[in-house]
Amino acid sequence: MALASRSPGYGCLVTKVRDHPLFTPILFFGCCDKLRSTLFPLNPGPPQIPRVCGRAILTETLLSGLAERVRKQVLDLRVRYGISAAARAEVKRERGAAGHQDIPVDVAISEALAWLGRAQDHSLSADGGVARHYCLVTGWGESYPETTGYIIPTLIREARISGDASLLVRAQKMLDWLVSIQMLCGAFQGGTIGESPVVPVTFNTGQSLMGLAAGVSEFGSSYRKAMVNAADWLVATQDSDGCWRKHATPFAAPGEKSYEAHVSWGLLEAARLEPERGYAEAAMRNMHWALSQQNSGGWFANCCLSDPGNPLTHTLGYVLRGLIAGYEFTGDAKILQEVRRAAEGALTALRPDGFLPGRLDSQWQGTVSWACLTGTAQMAACWLLLYRATGDVRFRKAGMIANRYVRSTVCLDGPLEIRGAVKGSFPVSGGYAPYQYPNWACKFFIDSNSLERTICEEESEAAVPIYARAASPTN
Repeated sequence: MALASRSPGYGCLVTKVRDHPLFTPILFFGCCDKLRSTLFPLNPGPPQIPRVCGRAILTETLLSGLAERVRKQVLDLRVRYGISAAARAEVKRERGAAGHQDIPVDVAISEALAWLGRAQDHSLSADGGVARHYCLVTGWGESYPETTGYIIPTLIREARISGDASLLVRAQKMLDWLVSIQMLCGAFQGGTIGESPVVPVTFNTGQSLMGLAAGVSEFGSSYRKAMVNAADWLVATQDSDGCWRKHATPFAAPGEKSYEAHVSWGLLEAARLEPERGYAEAAMRNMHWALSQQNSGGWFANCCLSDPGNPLTHTLGYVLRGLIAGYEFTGDAKILQEVRRAAEGALTALRPDGFLPGRLDSQWQGTVSWACLTGTAQMAACWLLLYRATGDVRFRKAGMIANRYVRSTVCLDGPLEIRGAVKGSFPVSGGYAPYQYPNWACKFFIDSNSLERTICEEESEAAVPIYARAASPTN
C-alpha cells in the first residue's frame, strides 16, 4: 500500500488513526476534512505528510493530540445536533401537549430555585459556584463566576420573601467562592472555571460585583473589600467616554458592547454602599454612552455576543435592564424615555401567545424561528418594571404574556436535572445554547416571575376596599 510505504512504522500509525473508534463519527459528520482526505483519499496516491529528515513526524504524541481535537469536535457536534437519548426525549416532549402547559407562578419560582440548588450541588468543579448549565448530551458543566455573581441577589431576595434560610446559606457559599477566585487586580475571569485563557473581563466583573454588593448588604463587611476592589478596577479601566474597551471577553466577538450597561448596574449597587468612590459617576458615563448607540427606533447597535446586526434578546435585555437600573438610581426622565422607546419597539416583535424571536434586527423584526428563553424572561421583567414606572398597561400585558410563554416550556416531571430548569432556546434545538439549560436562564426566569407575583399582590391589595383594609389586623 502507498500509505505503508512512506517510512518505517508510519503505516502502522496511520492504521491506528484510521481504525480509531472516534473516526467513524468524523466521517459521518463531515468534519476534519484535511485529516480525512489524508487517511481516505478519493484518488489514492502518495499522501502529503510533513517530514523531518526523511522521517514522518506522525508520532504517538501527534496521534494523541489529533484524537483529543477530534473528540472535542465530535462532542461539539453531538451537542449541536442533540445526539443523545435525553435530547431526543425532550424533542418528543416538546412536540406533545405536555410541552405547552402553563404552571402557577409560585410553583414555577419554587421549582426553579430548587434547580439552581441542584446546579450548585452538581457543578463539575464542586467549588460552591453554580454549574454553567445542564446539557442533555454532556451533563452538568463547571461553575460560572459571572452568572453565579448575579444569581446571589436573586437567592437573597427570594429568601427574604419566603423565609427560606437555606437560600441564604447557598448564597453565602457562592460569595465565599467568588472571593476565593477574585484576581489580585480586583477583576474576575471570563468563561467557566477551567476555561482558557484566564484573563480579567469587564462584563464578568460587573456581574460578580452585583453578588458582592448584595453580600455586603445581607451579610456585612466581610465582602466589602472584594466589592470595593472589583468596583475600583471597573472605574480604573473605563475609557473617558464611558465605554469599556480594554478587557473584553475572549469568548465573544471583539468590539464595543452596549449591553455592558448591565455592568453599570453592578457599579450602582456598589455606589449605594460606597457613595464617595465615583462608582455612580462611572456607571452613568457608561449608560449615556450606551444610549448613544440607539437608532431612531430605539434599537441598540453593538449589542450582541456574536452578531451585532441581529442581536439576541438576551443581550438586548441586558442593556434595557441596566438602563432601567440607571433610571431607578437617578430618576432621570430622559433615560426612562429612551428605555421606553426601545421597549415599545420590542413589543412589535411579540406574538399574542408570548413568543419572541431570539434575534431582532434594527427594525425590531425577528430574524430566527426560535425563542431565546433567557431573553424572553429578561424582556418580560423589563416590560413589567416599565409598567410600574409608567402605568402603561401594554407593558403589563406583554410582561405577563411573555412570562406565561416561558413557563409553558418548563418541565415539572421527569429527571431532576431538568425539572424546573429553563432551556436556552425553544425549541430546545434552537440557536442559543442548544440542548442546554443555562443557569442564567433560570435566574432571569425567577426574577421575572417574582416581579409578576409582586405586581399582582400589590394590585390585589390596592383593590381591597378602604373599610376592609382598615379592619384588617396590623400584625
